Amino acid sequence: MNREKLNVGMIGFGARGTLLLRDIILPLGKADIKSVCDSYEDRAEKAADQVEEVQGKRPTVTLDYHEVIADPEVDTVIITCAWEDHIAIAIEAMRAGKAVGMEVGGAYTVEQCWELVRTYEETKTPIMMLENCCYGRREMMAMHMAELGVLGTVVHCKGGYHHDLRDEVSGGEKYRHYRLRNYLNRNCENYPTHELGPIAQLLHINHGNRMVSLTSTSSKAAGLHEYITDRMGKEHELAHAAFAQGDVVTTVIRCAGGETITLTLDTTLPRYYSRDFTVRGTKGMYEEVTDSVFLDKQHEAYDFKWKEQWGNAEEYSKEYEHPMWKQYKEEGVRGSHDGMDWLVFREFFDSILNETSCPIDVYDTAAWMCITALSEESILAGGRPVMIPDFTKGAWTTR
Repeated sequence: MNREKLNVGMIGFGARGTLLLRDIILPLGKADIKSVCDSYEDRAEKAADQVEEVQGKRPTVTLDYHEVIADPEVDTVIITCAWEDHIAIAIEAMRAGKAVGMEVGGAYTVEQCWELVRTYEETKTPIMMLENCCYGRREMMAMHMAELGVLGTVVHCKGGYHHDLRDEVSGGEKYRHYRLRNYLNRNCENYPTHELGPIAQLLHINHGNRMVSLTSTSSKAAGLHEYITDRMGKEHELAHAAFAQGDVVTTVIRCAGGETITLTLDTTLPRYYSRDFTVRGTKGMYEEVTDSVFLDKQHEAYDFKWKEQWGNAEEYSKEYEHPMWKQYKEEGVRGSHDGMDWLVFREFFDSILNETSCPIDVYDTAAWMCITALSEESILAGGRPVMIPDFTKGAWTTR
């Protein structure tokens, strides 16, 4: 493109889109915001105010995302709206020749994922899922350790979205948040990519390995009902709602290389936040919950007194910090979510400006997003194994 900035249209200004605009996209200085869109006028106008304050010129404001995509001044579309619309908007933008940065979420059907891939293959329009956790400091350190062979042969990984969202979900009408309608109507691993993305990269999914099948099991749904009746009263409009989403959903994925992955969705019971990122290899392991590294021939003496080693990962970071994070710390960590939001957007913008491949490509995006639809199918069938499509159509063996 031979220029320093992209002309961006942003679609969606709930909590996530608002935070990204304020703390990441405007401060990064790699985008001129030409158009802002939200289905709620007050949100769109507030976003426009923020842009005008920083850029000195007010962007176009619209409630219709089609107008953003049709805007001739816009060359890049960032999608931060409700889950249901991500793929449809991305496909329309790609067909219009607009590069796409798409926020995380799961797919509603596998066919949506295939259509996303087909659209990319037909148009060659760049698309990147903006999975910030792929740029988490510890996730990248563990990946670097695995690449160096420190953990040996990786056999199993696990992760989860462990986040108490009872207030957000039950307050969906007040907050105008899409999670409420999803939790009322679907039972699935609805938010898989925070944990799966880093694991997939570590296991070289779509690059010499692939996910081949999964099974998903759901607990009953009790947490939201009790939260609502306890905090909001038995007369609340949701007090007698039948929530479809189980409190804990466990998904086990089998890979072509023989590795297994366990994902857990746990968002409607009281708990601390965790992504439970864990890597198990023949020479050692990393565990996010205790932020610790356990290495063969070094830590056996701590087998039954591991609490003494909790937090030791910081010591190992001196040797195994990922090169990207070494440089990032020298430059100064910036932005939200411990700096990983800044990195994912920097990498996205640079890939479009420099016309290089997106670090998280359409095949990664489809493979990670389809887990939601497939988990729903498996749960409905009593935990039956479900095959995971190969969106690369065999190219994973040589990519």
